[in-house]
Amino acid sequence: PAPAPPPKTSDCYRVDDDLPARFNNPAWFRGYGTKKAVSVYRTSNEAYGSRAPTVHEMPKVFYPNSSKFSRQLAAGGMFRNNTLNVYMEKSIVTGPDNYITPYDRFNFHPSYNGSKPSICDWPAS
Repeated sequence: PAPAPPPKTSDCYRVDDDLPARFNNPAWFRGYGTKKAVSVYRTSNEAYGSRAPTVHEMPKVFYPNSSKFSRQLAAGGMFRNNTLNVYMEKSIVTGPDNYITPYDRFNFHPSYNGSKPSICDWPAS
């Protein structure tokens, strides 16, 4: 006698008409075989991922996503900004009058500077 065919998802569950064939045939998935690990160090994720899915773990409905964005991105590539930035950045920490430049690396908030009065002392009397 010939061996019985592997079970399909549609044998146990009502599946969508548009369900791809790979989801109706869990026997097509083989799982991720790994080298034999020491059982002390084997995690539950390794154990779960190493076996093929059963009929009960397969999706019954498939909702495909549009790939319009990916196709446009592949055709034109990522946006590139090749302009030169000449704007001096203002710092919220050091105040609106203070600009951050590459030369003022140690220009900290006034309350961190010991030689200046702290603006955090409210009100100064």
